[in-house]
Amino acid sequence: MSNIDKLAILDIYFLKGIFMHVTATELKNKLGQYLEASQREPVSVDKNGRTAYVIVSYHDYQKFLELEDLVWGLKAIEASKTGSLGPEESAALLKQLEARHKHAQD
Repeated sequence: MSNIDKLAILDIYFLKGIFMHVTATELKNKLGQYLEASQREPVSVDKNGRTAYVIVSYHDYQKFLELEDLVWGLKAIEASKTGSLGPEESAALLKQLEARHKHAQD
């Protein structure tokens, strides 16, 4: 599978949100059905009206890890072309990413 194909899969699954949505109660009552469905597509699980979990097959999880490695590799290549960040810039970027992550969880 080419890198472009991998990025296309990432776009479809994770950026556009094209997958099944269920509530935590539905998941509890029909766990086997949704585990089976997760073999075909990710299953988003809402708890208290908010998306709390996503169930994916092991195969899709492995593809996601490969895509993550690809993205970090591309970032490393770009960083090597433009130069590295200094300690202060790195700390500021990490704080920004942490705040973004914390905001996404709220």
